[in-house]
Amino acid sequence: MPEITTSFSSKVFYRKMGAGPVAVLLHGFPESGTLWRNIWDHLAAFYTLLIPDLPGAGESQLTGPISIAQMAEAVKMILDSEQVEQAVVIGHSMGGYVAFAFADLYPQYVAGLTLVHSTPFADDEEKKETRKKVIDIVNKGGKDAFLKTMVPGLFAEEFVKTNQAAVAEQVDNALIMSKEAVINFYAAMMERKERKSVLAKSSFPVQWIIGAKDALIPAKKLMPLTHMSAVNFTSYYKDCGHMSMVEAPAQLQKDIKEFLDYCYSQ
Repeated sequence: MPEITTSFSSKVFYRKMGAGPVAVLLHGFPESGTLWRNIWDHLAAFYTLLIPDLPGAGESQLTGPISIAQMAEAVKMILDSEQVEQAVVIGHSMGGYVAFAFADLYPQYVAGLTLVHSTPFADDEEKKETRKKVIDIVNKGGKDAFLKTMVPGLFAEEFVKTNQAAVAEQVDNALIMSKEAVINFYAAMMERKERKSVLAKSSFPVQWIIGAKDALIPAKKLMPLTHMSAVNFTSYYKDCGHMSMVEAPAQLQKDIKEFLDYCYSQ
């Protein structure tokens, strides 16, 4: 896997596949770049994909506390290393927070923005308190117990009942993450800025992937945002939770492909 060394001394590894215009795929928590494995072959038949492991996930190092903005800086460094001037940036959940930060800080790089079960809002006080409690639990040795409970909750209840092997695989992948990385990601999410202004001032198209059964980011909170950008694509998955790349990969890859086609036909 190619790698870059960030300004904060972490080595960030990323996958590169396909050919053509570029899409960056950013995973959420507690995942790595392999989150996209169900859809990357289809997309790579048409586009160049850059798929990082964010610092502390997968193969990438965590050398100390890292913010959402610093993760966005790492994405910029990958694009610069690959001599890419523009890309469609696709972020799932926490990866969407990174994508919003990237679009806010480096808008000239953005050909389009896809939010897969994500939001521009910062944590409210109630959510911050929940994250603090989780950090305390993980610090006291409860990482695995927390992840074993948290990961199944990312999926629609019916999917968990009928796809136990797929859910178990996601749990196993999550358990690889270190205690330090779990704490850093939670702290970074807790401290992130609101980026809603990105939508109103965007000169690029914005795509929303929304799960009707998403328990983490309710659809009713996202739907009003879908009209804030000048050009928007919205896909509403009525049977899906927070993990469409696992729950509905065929539909997700179709929708993302159509959005990429639009962005690069302008």
